Amino acid sequence: MNHMKNLFYAAILLGSLTFSGCALNKMMKAAEDQAVTVTPNPLELHGDEVSFTIDYQLPAKMLKEGIVYSVKPYYVYGDNEISNLEPYNFVKADFPNSDTEPVTASKEYSFPYEEDMTTNGELLLQGTATLEKNDKSKSTERKQYATGIITTSQMVTPSYYASYADHGYNNQEELVPTNVAFYFQQGRSQLRTSELRSDRGQKLNAFIADKNVTRTVTITGTHSPEGPERINKNLSQERAKAIEDYYRRQMRRYDYKGMSDSIEFILKPVVEDWSLFKSMLAEYDGITEAQKNEYVQIVNGSGSFEEKEDRLHQLATYDKVFKDIYPELRAAKTEALTVKEKKSDAEISVLAKQITKEEASADTLSMEELLYAASLTPSLEEKAAIYLAATKKNDDSPVAHNNYGAVHLELAKNAEGAEMNNLVQQAITQFEISLKKEETAEAYSNLAVANAMLGNYEKAYEAASKASEMQLSSDNERGLMGVKGSLEIMMGDYDEASTSLNNATDSEANMYNKGLALLLKGEYANAASTFDELAGKTSGEGIHANAHYLAAVANARLGKDAEVISNIKDATSADADLKSKALNDLEFANYQANEEFRNALK
Repeated sequence: MNHMKNLFYAAILLGSLTFSGCALNKMMKAAEDQAVTVTPNPLELHGDEVSFTIDYQLPAKMLKEGIVYSVKPYYVYGDNEISNLEPYNFVKADFPNSDTEPVTASKEYSFPYEEDMTTNGELLLQGTATLEKNDKSKSTERKQYATGIITTSQMVTPSYYASYADHGYNNQEELVPTNVAFYFQQGRSQLRTSELRSDRGQKLNAFIADKNVTRTVTITGTHSPEGPERINKNLSQERAKAIEDYYRRQMRRYDYKGMSDSIEFILKPVVEDWSLFKSMLAEYDGITEAQKNEYVQIVNGSGSFEEKEDRLHQLATYDKVFKDIYPELRAAKTEALTVKEKKSDAEISVLAKQITKEEASADTLSMEELLYAASLTPSLEEKAAIYLAATKKNDDSPVAHNNYGAVHLELAKNAEGAEMNNLVQQAITQFEISLKKEETAEAYSNLAVANAMLGNYEKAYEAASKASEMQLSSDNERGLMGVKGSLEIMMGDYDEASTSLNNATDSEANMYNKGLALLLKGEYANAASTFDELAGKTSGEGIHANAHYLAAVANARLGKDAEVISNIKDATSADADLKSKALNDLEFANYQANEEFRNALK
């Protein structure tokens, strides 16, 4: 009896396994009709990752209860493979209409890019059906759905710009004011001897005697508001004229000769104007604020000048104000604008060189003059020597340290290998010193360039972002935008890169990167136009050759065969190394059989 039972259960188990195996086989058969689309195809590198989307469509009735169908992607290159990409699992319960409609799904993937992921790599997919109750499974063969990786984004060219902080020196003509006021007796315009002998008179006399190079002498004549003053409408003008006459007499005394003809005398009589009275009243502490308000209400109220002055007479404090303030209003105030004495550019340059050679004291020039001297020489070595002297003159100057570092960046652009690295490290030291003394946009901008030159792109972008949030001069701002734009292309942020590069310095590198950003964001026609314009401005290897190459790429994406071949010819003619690149570049996969294209690469 037990023997019969065992035979019965064995038959059931065998039937179950046979049924399960049949179900898996049917699912594998149905999987042959699945549709898979990989976008983009070929895969593309953006930033430091290869990102792509897989769209799936499974036939209706393929999914079954109790069976999980998963599709796993692999990227295989050489003897290596990326196998840690998550599979997409299809479960019938998730697709209630799967018996009557095709099953559609989409999943995004990405993996880090390695330099040896050549164009011969393949994206493979493998489907696996697994029974949930016992994990028995069957898999399809791995099948290729995309080939290789396009690395056009790596053709970005570095953009380096050294930001010099403002030296703070004004080499233009500056006018320095000298102010002297003379006071008159009530109702009179005669310049008294006591006024000329006063400290104010001696100050003006000494000023005239010095024969300062004077542009203008402005004399403002005023009067107080009481009767004898206001009745004489010419009193303000006469007081101003009295000072002008004295000034001219003194110029003749000190033998100004032709110099006096170049001085413009401007007389400004002030008649029936309460402005000076109100400002002096505000500063006056001889009466209370409430008593001051009585004056202000009258002056700001209705009525003529004379009517207001008559009402002031009625105030209890009028005699005190008349005694203390009114005499100050009976004046002629003189402002002479003279040219500030400055060293010539030639003098500054000579003295700066002497300072760098320790042939002159650092105090021979001010800090501003010394920093300005560096801007007068095109020699980077001379600039470096001057900025070094400036850091020694005043170690607290963030400008001196920033600019000393900026010269190192410019020297590094023309160096290679260990020498370049050494110059950049020295520059970074100076920028860090500068930032410790004061956080400035120039130092952060330069720190971005320095880190970019060392390949530290994350640090470079962090510094560039800080700099862009701060105040920069127009030139430095545009220089920074070029640096920032190139970094944004490296990060795969092409919209931000386009914005930055649209506001960047008009340089070949920035124009090239602008075209590349347009290409990578899908604006192929604009990109082709930009590269055509750039190629017309340049010649030879480097940017010229690469501009033609990327123009060919843009036209390949537009399907313009003639333009592709024309630009490839120009690119490889300028740089023969681009021939092998073009032969293996998946951007031109559709042209590998084109005889004209292949002939251009021979």
